[in-house]
Amino acid sequence: MTSNAPAPNAALELLQSRHNVILHQAIYVAASLGIADLLERGAQTTADLASELSVHEDALYRTLRALTSQGIFEETLPRTFRNSPLSQPLRSEVPDTVRPLFRFFGSDFYARALGEILYSVRTGKPSRQQLLGMETFDYLAQNPEVAKIFDDAMTALSNLLGPAVASSYDFSAWESLMDVGGGNGILLSHILGAHKNLRGVLADLPHVLDRARQRCFLSRELSSRTTLLDCNFFEAIPSGTRAYLMKSVIHDWDDDQALQILKNCRRAIPANGALLLVELGLSELNQPSNGKLVDLLMLVLTGGRERTTEEYGKLLLRTGFRLQRVVPTGTDFVIIESIPA
Repeated sequence: MTSNAPAPNAALELLQSRHNVILHQAIYVAASLGIADLLERGAQTTADLASELSVHEDALYRTLRALTSQGIFEETLPRTFRNSPLSQPLRSEVPDTVRPLFRFFGSDFYARALGEILYSVRTGKPSRQQLLGMETFDYLAQNPEVAKIFDDAMTALSNLLGPAVASSYDFSAWESLMDVGGGNGILLSHILGAHKNLRGVLADLPHVLDRARQRCFLSRELSSRTTLLDCNFFEAIPSGTRAYLMKSVIHDWDDDQALQILKNCRRAIPANGALLLVELGLSELNQPSNGKLVDLLMLVLTGGRERTTEEYGKLLLRTGFRLQRVVPTGTDFVIIESIPA
């Protein structure tokens, strides 16, 4: 007689997943305290680090000891640590920094909602909205310190993805490109840098564009090819370019809101133009998928969702577009190209 019960170690492996949460929060502590930046001066004792940071020395040691067990930092002498290859991206001033992402992922604005995921499963509503008492982006507008943490994280993510997106698609074929909801212009800067004959427009809310101007991510050469335009994509999207790009915009919203944004896109895009959505791809049934996990994040954070190619195709068709193709980028993200129907 055979049994379909999983092997005992399968349950143990599932139980181990809780350690990922602990590791994540330990990295959040290191990122928040700027440990990797301090260790760039050389190996230091936890006593010196704790004194400089005004934290509990033994608690800091136990945190760094746990991180070194995963290859993040190295303990050179008892209670003395230095950077490792895995801790280098936790530094602030490196091109591939992930420090802003972990500062965001461990913050109350992000993490508390995950603790209330059961509320979202029971109601279908975002737990973060219930915790905050208001919609996510309204909260950010009223809390500039939290908004900066969020903005820094999205900037770092766009910087990590930018080269792959820019090199995966021939943006120059459209001659002009508007990045709608493009934030600080990081992704647009990568695309313009890779496609020398392309003209760009960065379109976002006025206060977002003010931050983009302050941060000056667009170099002098790129800024000469770029226009900044005020845009609330729920109200209207400016015309004037052939191609329109939106990265991680549609996934923030439910279908009704997504349809409203896409309808506004269709009004702006000329008959010989295109809409390019940069979104997470979802795998086939029973296959590993970061997108399917992020989909749960969208459930609790914004009420949005990740979508399959078929689901995007249906939304696009309802708003006057025809899905042309899906272009891989070598990352979890894909470029969904559609044209006016």
